[in-house]
Amino acid sequence: MLSDKSMYDVVILTEHRFVNPKKTDWYINQVILEDKILESALKKKGLRVTKRDWADKNFDWKTTKYAIFRTTWDYFERFNEFFIWLEITKNKTTFINSEDAINWNIDKHYLQDLAKKDINIAPTLFVEKGDNVTLKQLFEKTNWEEVVIKPAISGAARHTYRANINNYQEVQNIFNELIKVECMLFQKFLKNITLLGEISLIMIGGKYTHAVKKTSKKGDFRVQDDHGGKVEKYKPTEAEITFAENCLEASPFKPIYARVDIVYDNNNIISLSELELIEPELWFRNNPISANLLAEEIFNLISSK
Repeated sequence: MLSDKSMYDVVILTEHRFVNPKKTDWYINQVILEDKILESALKKKGLRVTKRDWADKNFDWKTTKYAIFRTTWDYFERFNEFFIWLEITKNKTTFINSEDAINWNIDKHYLQDLAKKDINIAPTLFVEKGDNVTLKQLFEKTNWEEVVIKPAISGAARHTYRANINNYQEVQNIFNELIKVECMLFQKFLKNITLLGEISLIMIGGKYTHAVKKTSKKGDFRVQDDHGGKVEKYKPTEAEITFAENCLEASPFKPIYARVDIVYDNNNIISLSELELIEPELWFRNNPISANLLAEEIFNLISSK
């Protein structure tokens, strides 16, 4: 399987917090567990595997055939450094999912691409970097009563704000500063996110494996568990699975793994919240078989080269 110069078939990419931490908590423990489940599945396929901080300056990326993005959740605050690393490292190893898919998916303009292929998304305006527009003007233009404001390149609810026509002044100054340096989304708020939550469907090799439902804590709209949200196993409907499959079909890339986050819009129609192709949490701990399926996909990829 290995060439003479390769020490590893696959590197599982993480961040420094999750590499041999001296202190742990429930959150770190579940992250480490997720990586261990995948590492074990890959090793069962006879692959040589290691786990590394993506920003590890002492690691030679030429020594691995592939690198799979998993728990690299600090790059949200290190975008410049991450993009430089990505550009350099793509010439030393092969990324899973592909570097082209990453560059497309990291910017939420991809939602426009999917909407053009009839994927239902929340009504959204993209306010480009440097645009001279106020939130008042955006509310007047759209006639929306309540919105979510967030960066086009972001993660883990970074700079994500909920605002309405009565309180938008509270985030106007923040919006002014952000729009100077990055594109922002002005998105109609879908009330079902707080009533019904968000459904995440995990897709391996383009096929549905399992799902979770995420609900926000009282008084919040962010469903991530590190923001106090609740995560529970979920059995999706056939319509929800079909919608997730259609999202992948509409994507210009065929990812080995993906997570399709859906909500029901204000007309109670399934709507795409996010298509996650880079480093989504995949909840292997809820369905370890899915890690075996991913390992099989990776094994087949490596064997085909």
